[in-house]
Amino acid sequence: MEIRARRRGTARGFTLIELMIVMSLIVILASISLTLYGNSVTRAKEATLKEDLFRMRDAIDQYYADKGKYPNSLEDMVSEKYLRAVPIDPFTQSADSWQTTASDADPTNPSAEPGISDVKSGSDATALDGSGYSAW
Repeated sequence: MEIRARRRGTARGFTLIELMIVMSLIVILASISLTLYGNSVTRAKEATLKEDLFRMRDAIDQYYADKGKYPNSLEDMVSEKYLRAVPIDPFTQSADSWQTTASDADPTNPSAEPGISDVKSGSDATALDGSGYSAW
């Protein structure tokens, strides 16, 4: 009877090796999931940036088609109802950081002021594909 009680007492619990293996697996799985989570957040921001750029460029083209000239600023497009609001750049977290490209001077109308023909992100960060966000 004494031998059975002793065997039960030693058979309970886990060994240190078993606990170390389980803890190692948990750490490995957690590090993989954190990496995937970080990449998915960046991909979501990149998708938002692409959509914002597409919408603003489309609004610039519509403004030019309607008025025959480019807008002087992004705020002009908001006041003329081509945009509801200037979107916030997902990487700089600011609506004021957009980099605008001035249009070329119109040779048929030299007195016309050049406006905004393109817009790009003000972020100097690098995308997951290796390109800069300011080059999109």
